[in-house]
Amino acid sequence: MPALIVFLFLVVITSMFGAIFRPGPWYGELIKPPLTPPGWIFTPVWLTLYLMIAVAGWILWNKVRSLKNPAMICWGGQLVVNAVWSWLFFGLQRPGLALMDIIVLLVLIISFIRLAWPVSKTSSLLFVPYALWVGFAAYLNLGIVVLN
Repeated sequence: MPALIVFLFLVVITSMFGAIFRPGPWYGELIKPPLTPPGWIFTPVWLTLYLMIAVAGWILWNKVRSLKNPAMICWGGQLVVNAVWSWLFFGLQRPGLALMDIIVLLVLIISFIRLAWPVSKTSSLLFVPYALWVGFAAYLNLGIVVLN
């Protein structure tokens, strides 16, 4: 159980970047792509995804017990890249850099799914909604880059 607390803590630290770097007037003035959801949807979606990310990492950790495991490396990497996106997009107001970041994030998420599958199908499956949401977020990010 202490390991679960560590994984939850790491995810909470990552989510705090989303809380620090928030949409402001700058974001409100941007032209948004079609299918942009209302702002209120992001908080419950991310809270759910962050919980799934923590549980997926914890389950995998209980099977591999190694930070050198390629899937664990992807898990840690995606957490860092995830946190950086909010800083790039909202903090620096650089959607182009954020787009590059989110592409790397999607690659790490998909790599985690593929690498974790032989070890823990549950961990892999917990990352599928995350991959779908980040894919959608990449579309939104790209749309903002193109439209603005």
